[in-house]
Amino acid sequence: MYLPNPPFAAASSAGLAIDAFVFDMDGLLLNTETLARRALMRAGKALGLPMTDAFCASLIGISADGSRKLLLDRYGDDAPADDFFSSATRELTAQIDAGDLALQPGVEALLDGLDRCSVPRSVATSSGGDKARHHLAAAGILDRFDHVVTRDDVAAGKPRPDLFLEAARRLRKTPRRCLALEDSYNGVRAAHAAGMPVVMVPDLLTPTDEMREKCLAVLDSLQQVADLFVRPAGFGPLAEAPLAATITCP
Repeated sequence: MYLPNPPFAAASSAGLAIDAFVFDMDGLLLNTETLARRALMRAGKALGLPMTDAFCASLIGISADGSRKLLLDRYGDDAPADDFFSSATRELTAQIDAGDLALQPGVEALLDGLDRCSVPRSVATSSGGDKARHHLAAAGILDRFDHVVTRDDVAAGKPRPDLFLEAARRLRKTPRRCLALEDSYNGVRAAHAAGMPVVMVPDLLTPTDEMREKCLAVLDSLQQVADLFVRPAGFGPLAEAPLAATITCP
């Protein structure tokens, strides 16, 4: 756990007012990054494309069009990109149908806390709309978000800020008063570029100095986010909490 970071020290000590939350989906709410890596490895093996952990990690937080470009850059323009991603999608769907989809630790605790104080929230994901809504529904949390913003809704995916700016627009909040939660490098970059304070909750990627510089905090799980920000009497920090971010409950 890393709290807080120098660029946000002044804001933290003065009190950072937060009116809404914006969540990434894959690897943050759901264990789909782990499932996707397994699917990519299987698809690569079937098509004779040697997959590495490093290459799979480079796709985290990247939209489908961006992932296709990375694949062709690595394996050449003749690489069977369509077959590869179709195979990976089938492998991922098979895992979900087999019951391997799960919520990440702390998801329900944090959403319950936000419910208690009627805090608005949105998903901002690099996944397409149908895929995102299917996965969230399968995990039983689709109806717990006011909005679901996907790659289909914006001109550019992460690390561009479009997804987070669109989420703030739909929430009718200024970006600086939305707290973004992310697990990926490109997600953190996108939220930071949008002007949102961002907390990184790593999944498969190790936090770097760049991430610590851009983030308000790096936490181990969404349970820690809930513990820091959600209180039995309402939403806000403990008196001794190192992050002085607050939401005013109705």
